[in-house]
Amino acid sequence: QVQLVESGGGLVQAGGSLRLVCAASGRTSSSYTMGWFRQAPGKEREFVAGISWSGGSTYYADSVKGRFTISRDNAKNTVYLQMNSLKPEDTAVYYCAAVRIAPGLIPRNLYEYDYWGQGTQVTVSS
Repeated sequence: QVQLVESGGGLVQAGGSLRLVCAASGRTSSSYTMGWFRQAPGKEREFVAGISWSGGSTYYADSVKGRFTISRDNAKNTVYLQMNSLKPEDTAVYYCAAVRIAPGLIPRNLYEYDYWGQGTQVTVSS
């Protein structure tokens, strides 16, 4: 079992930045690919970014490419999402997720992830 707790959300003006943090506990010695997803009101949960266990592979949704950066510190069992140049359409609840999968693979389908955090709200005002 893996427990995930997100933090770092908040209210920010358009053009601003936030850094989300996902702290993992439990069976963190296993090799987990990590992902960030988001869900806006009335919309489906969507993939934002993912990172392989080693950190050597990353993948981004087109909507955030060039603005968001995912990273991880395995010594601290922590994954980060640095969000720059935020837009009102980035407003959503952001979720951290984990899956144990072959090295280098980064699923974009939320149903492939086994563990989820409770989410953190990000609100971007115009």
